Amino acid sequence: MSVQNPEEVIDLDVPPAAVRGMTQLNRDLFQKTVALPALKVRKELINKVMKPLRNVAIKRPGLKRVIEDSEDEIYRLILLDPDKISCLESFGTSESTVLKEYNVDLQVHKHNLIMTYEHFKSEEILKAVLPVGQDVTTGFSRVGHIAHMNLRDHQLPYKHLIGQVIMDKNPGITSVVNKLNIIDNTYRNFQMEILAGEDNMIATVKENNIMYEFDFSKVYWNPRLSTEHGRIVDLLKAGDVVYDVFAGVGPFAIPAAKKNCKVMANDLNPESYKWLVHNCKVNKVNEKVQTFNLDGRDFIMGPLKDDLAKQTEAIALKENRTSIHIIMNLPGMAIEFLDAFRQLLEEPCTADALPTVHCYSFSKCDEPAKDVQKSAEHFLKTSLEEHFSVHLVRNVAPNKEMMCISFKIPVKVLCRNLMVKDNTEEPAPKRLRSEDATVAVDYSDL
Repeated sequence: MSVQNPEEVIDLDVPPAAVRGMTQLNRDLFQKTVALPALKVRKELINKVMKPLRNVAIKRPGLKRVIEDSEDEIYRLILLDPDKISCLESFGTSESTVLKEYNVDLQVHKHNLIMTYEHFKSEEILKAVLPVGQDVTTGFSRVGHIAHMNLRDHQLPYKHLIGQVIMDKNPGITSVVNKLNIIDNTYRNFQMEILAGEDNMIATVKENNIMYEFDFSKVYWNPRLSTEHGRIVDLLKAGDVVYDVFAGVGPFAIPAAKKNCKVMANDLNPESYKWLVHNCKVNKVNEKVQTFNLDGRDFIMGPLKDDLAKQTEAIALKENRTSIHIIMNLPGMAIEFLDAFRQLLEEPCTADALPTVHCYSFSKCDEPAKDVQKSAEHFLKTSLEEHFSVHLVRNVAPNKEMMCISFKIPVKVLCRNLMVKDNTEEPAPKRLRSEDATVAVDYSDL
């Protein structure tokens, strides 16, 4: 083992040049030898000096920071970060003090280490493989054991290699898939191809302490909506009534039922409906959730309408003091279903019985909140004035936002008879939020 040369450049994060352009993963080509700085320390002192050296010791995937000294069995070698330590003067005062206290030889030695595929990070591997200057994609959405990627066109020749690297470097991932098209069909799923791993799309995920199972290739699931699911459920209280028009596999319906809400959940996709029923049973809320496999409009004008009439009448008779929520999470077109609520009820209802709608929509406008408000008012054929709120859910793509507009359906929209029932005069609808602005846009999830 020789003395470290302070001027020697060591690129720990750069695989050998021979891997550039490979489309089939050859792990053997990633092997290279690097000369790392190292300290010789008596083995009985290792635990005492490692803590003060933790910030300068090597930190690489799969690399041990302490190894045996092949030249002397009573010593161990502490491998150091070459970007921080190259000579004696590289040590800080506190580090030098501790080493001197234990009579550690401060000479920095050079240890030849063989690096392999296991020692490189996924982004380092892909940056070395793809053509120089091209974007590297290592991000993915995790759905149980599945890594879901959205590769760009220039990455497609390397897609199987990328999939294998992602699977190798992420414990628990046993299947990597790539989306082939956008979500534009009736059932909100998309075509995908398997890049690496097993052909098993039955995923089990845990979201907000609730377990869900489903066939990822046949239903819609987005782990990035976990916060939004929780936000809406937090608005609910025990005894509330929830109508979930586009329920999917149950990320709103099941936690609502767990809070002892009465839930009616619907989805048009037969696969989503099947897994919705399954997840209700798994989570032991099947007694609290009525499930339907209908078109959203048919659900609104059928089961929802019938039950809503009973609920509003009970509230008017003071038989219950529940709140009513209608969730419409189909951002590509949910807002177009709002016209189904126009004159939905034959009998008038009291103002406190009016349901609150949470309707999701995409917007590509510079002012997405105003855009969503305008669209909602168009289909409702009324102005919402100041009695609504708009929440920014997430940025979907450049210049494309996912929004949620929440409002109580105006009585003149919902009921055929415009007269307010009972002994209550209809007060001005309460604002859903306390902001002074007409449109309250919440950016907290960004």
